[in-house]
Amino acid sequence: MPKMSEKPTVPKSFLKSMAAPLNRLGLVVLRHSNRRPYRRKQCIGLPYHRPFHSTCTFHARDPDDDDSISRRAPIEPYTFSHGSLDPETRHHYDLLSPEEKKRFQDEEKAAYEHMTSPALESEIQGLVSQAAYDIQRDIPQREPRQKIVPGLMAMGEADEQGSGEDDEFDGDDISSIAHGELEQHREIREYARIAAWEMPMLGKLVKPFELPSKDKPLRFRYTTYMGETHPAAKKIVLEFCTRDLPDLSEAQRIKLVKLVGVRYNPETDLVKMSCEMFETQAQNKRYLGDLVDTLMAEAKDPTDMFEDVPLDFRHHKWKPKLEFPEKWKMTEQRKEQLEANWRHRALKDQEREEAGQLIDGPKVIEKMLETMSLRRPTAAAVSPSKRQGRQRSLAR
Repeated sequence: MPKMSEKPTVPKSFLKSMAAPLNRLGLVVLRHSNRRPYRRKQCIGLPYHRPFHSTCTFHARDPDDDDSISRRAPIEPYTFSHGSLDPETRHHYDLLSPEEKKRFQDEEKAAYEHMTSPALESEIQGLVSQAAYDIQRDIPQREPRQKIVPGLMAMGEADEQGSGEDDEFDGDDISSIAHGELEQHREIREYARIAAWEMPMLGKLVKPFELPSKDKPLRFRYTTYMGETHPAAKKIVLEFCTRDLPDLSEAQRIKLVKLVGVRYNPETDLVKMSCEMFETQAQNKRYLGDLVDTLMAEAKDPTDMFEDVPLDFRHHKWKPKLEFPEKWKMTEQRKEQLEANWRHRALKDQEREEAGQLIDGPKVIEKMLETMSLRRPTAAAVSPSKRQGRQRSLAR
């Protein structure tokens, strides 16, 4: 007769009655794990008093508490159900005799009554309360440190208040590197949310690209580091072509080139300026716009056109521009000439092959190997005296 694996089933009413103590224990552990411990003050001269008993203290229940005994659901009487058994136990149960089935049901009923007894429930609640009491007792307590603010006369001086070094790491916080990684992770999640929820709505604001008109000759370039603080993020670069500026004669344009000095590129006719004096990009851009307006006003001033000042481009290094030779370019006439040369060479090779003047490399190598094998002496052709002389020389 196969043996049954005794697996007493725990009733749902018992699990509901034990949920409250276990939740209370978890809440105590979570609350104390998040609390920053502080050191207790040492009591000197107080003797240790042994308690009269070792039983833990129990507090009276709140009548309004939902976890009280009066508000709990009554325990259901035991009823045996063949369908509540798992497949393996049900298979073994079907193989039992009627007496063994009766004994199995009695054991199940005894286990159910033991698990739902008030004595067992009170014992488990006492163990939970004792565990919570031990956790509160073992966690060290420490007074919160007061933040020391230096006074007006102590700013920039050494530590005169004797605050000393920081306490040792108590495991109540993560390192600065971990804080940086956490901040980076938060920033990535923020941009992911923007990409998922806000960027699709930008499709409504899409406009077709249009080339800038002639009345907008200024080109501003910005630099961004995707949310990171960088000192170069506030820098603005301005470029414009002197010939694109409106209402400027040739003499005024030359005067403007003389005013900008080394910021002018004579090869591309571009003026390049930048500004990073202010804290924001808008302020630097406004400064560059005002500077261009000032240069335009000075260039249009007819009082002094700087005609006696020559143009000086020594600041610019002229780069040689290499051009492909005209003779090397492939033209139709060059293609016909090359094809004619290839046809002429093919006809010459064909005539040499018919006359037997064309050299075949593999055949020449085979003939050379045959002549070398014929000239090499065989072992039978060597005299015995020469063989002995060779053997003596090898032995030496």
